[in-house]
Amino acid sequence: MDGSGGVAEWFRQGPAKPRTPVRFRSPPPGLDLLSALRLASMPMLGSTDQKASPPEASSAGSKRSHGGMPFAIELKAVSKSFGTVQALRGIDLVVTPGEVMAFLGPNGAGKTSTIDIVLGLSHPSSGEVSVYGMEPRQAVSKGLVSAVMQTGGLLKDLTVAETVRYISKLFGQSRPAAEVMERAGITEIAERRVGKCSGGEQQRLRFAIALLPDPELLILDEPTQGMDVEGRREFWKAIRQDAAKGRTIVFATHYLEEADAYADRVVLIARGRIVADGTAVEVKSLAAGRTVRATLPGADPVALRAVPGADSVEVRGDTVLIHSSDADNVARFLLNQTAAYDLEITARGLEEAFVALTSDGDGETSPKEFVP
Repeated sequence: MDGSGGVAEWFRQGPAKPRTPVRFRSPPPGLDLLSALRLASMPMLGSTDQKASPPEASSAGSKRSHGGMPFAIELKAVSKSFGTVQALRGIDLVVTPGEVMAFLGPNGAGKTSTIDIVLGLSHPSSGEVSVYGMEPRQAVSKGLVSAVMQTGGLLKDLTVAETVRYISKLFGQSRPAAEVMERAGITEIAERRVGKCSGGEQQRLRFAIALLPDPELLILDEPTQGMDVEGRREFWKAIRQDAAKGRTIVFATHYLEEADAYADRVVLIARGRIVADGTAVEVKSLAAGRTVRATLPGADPVALRAVPGADSVEVRGDTVLIHSSDADNVARFLLNQTAAYDLEITARGLEEAFVALTSDGDGETSPKEFVP
């Protein structure tokens, strides 16, 4: 029997006395402990029989969030190096309980390094990190934190329902398997083998597993990767319902429209530094300029580029788009000096802001943050 089959059989056999709450102390043959704890890339094995509540912030010198509770996440001057490569350069970040925060950045920006540190899977080279006022691994072990990651093995020979039920046994206390499967939208495929599930269905299975300990903080790394449009919509509907109940959500995604639509706060990271922090509207405004769109048959691109304030010009049939640092001046020119009509002025989108704020090649970007 190969390693995968042995693991599946070990889970199916279960404990000798099923009526006794069980916490598996060692992994089966063919599965190392870290893989066992990350069958769905989290959650990790709890160490208490009951899920803990976030502690009160007791130290007079520690930061407190609203209501005297510690911050969900607090990073102070966190740096991380891998040999000569500096992945993080003095990150300062605070996430308050109940926030829905999008964590965005290009590949290699430091997102994964930051998430691994918050989950206790990696240690910073310097700086301080706390999750609900405690060490990350302690918060995870108390069931306060779960995550849905991009990577992590699922046992292909088990069914969806078997996977959820058996992983639930890693916790002293967990939500019912049927409940989390319904929340994740996988009840209809409960008896399907994991190996027969699509990539999007496996992501929803990871989401269901992450909900088992009913965590206070849920971290999502590319959570809708592989999902179709309807699946993504249903997933975010479930996430918003959780957030409305006070759960803290931190997610990284390449779908910028998801960050724009669902995040209360957007944090951009580039080259190991936070380069923007604010609401989606605030971050978009950091990309200087606006876009003037108008209908202008026979437009002359050369003449339009000569208009003061016109940074770039696109002509698409009878439609012109002028990206401008002085949109009012461009609009006056079009209305008074040309036959343009149907004119509208729009702010830069999150994608334009993302590109503008993360593509500076000097490597020494200063953070841009909105302070009330």
